[in-house]
Amino acid sequence: MTATVATHEAFRHPALFYRTEQEYVDRTVSFVQEGLDLGEPVAVAVPGPNLELIRAGLGRDAGTVRLLDMTVEGRNPGRIIPGVLRAFADTHEGGRVRIIGEPVWAGRSAVEYPACAQHEALINAAFEGRAVTILCPYDEARLDERVLADARITHPTVVARDEELVSDAYDWPSVVARYNEELVTAPDAAVFSFGADELYAVRAFAVEEARRLGLVGQRLNDVELAVAELTTNSVVHGAGLGTLAVWAMAGQVVCEVRDAGRLSDPLAGRRPPARGQIGGRGLMLVHYVADLVRQHTSAEGTTVRFYLGR
Repeated sequence: MTATVATHEAFRHPALFYRTEQEYVDRTVSFVQEGLDLGEPVAVAVPGPNLELIRAGLGRDAGTVRLLDMTVEGRNPGRIIPGVLRAFADTHEGGRVRIIGEPVWAGRSAVEYPACAQHEALINAAFEGRAVTILCPYDEARLDERVLADARITHPTVVARDEELVSDAYDWPSVVARYNEELVTAPDAAVFSFGADELYAVRAFAVEEARRLGLVGQRLNDVELAVAELTTNSVVHGAGLGTLAVWAMAGQVVCEVRDAGRLSDPLAGRRPPARGQIGGRGLMLVHYVADLVRQHTSAEGTTVRFYLGR
């Protein structure tokens, strides 16, 4: 990588386009070593096989780097900012922090991808002005061209072929807006309309439907917690009423809450609440227990849908 990171610069968010395993190792290990040489805390959150490549490339230096399997820690893209990136950066305030984050890989599903693209866009808002560098690798050989095009929009610079260039397509808010897609409820969904007096009943309904569709044990507790948070938000912030829908899809149980409220903060659920703050934790808790969260908000209201594997 020819561009050198200056420690006094504010937030930097380059995309790394790579084609081969060797190119991946060379660029990522060089990025990590540069950070270690500068005395910067470094974290690496990439899919398991790539994590092992970096670990091997670092040798003994791997012990000085925070290494995370993104397929586990970032299975839900909405959890990556609070649970991976902020969790590391916020413990190392006072100097520049360096992170490799690879949230998009060839195994991601079409249902997951919109949340991945929005995540990459929202990193720019979450870290604006902070002394943090986050390098995001993209496999040019295996990822769809649409994904690579989105990467140029969500990253201010792109590293490819040993060169870091300014992206002339950079416009991250447009990706957040484009993937604010309307979510259509499945026609066979079980539906429950609720108000303030039905909060207990709607939770019980969700748990029973999830059990009927195959969830057991802790997954049922996750359903109860997530539905409790979302339906309470509907009553408090969504005109006092809402609708819950539950159905099965592709081996997962899907729960969806609709109400007349409007989410005005694109980082809602991804920004850890400030110390002593009252509220602001409900949607983030949903991100932590779910395998995937999709949201849609418009002038008519908000839909939050979460997925749990059976």
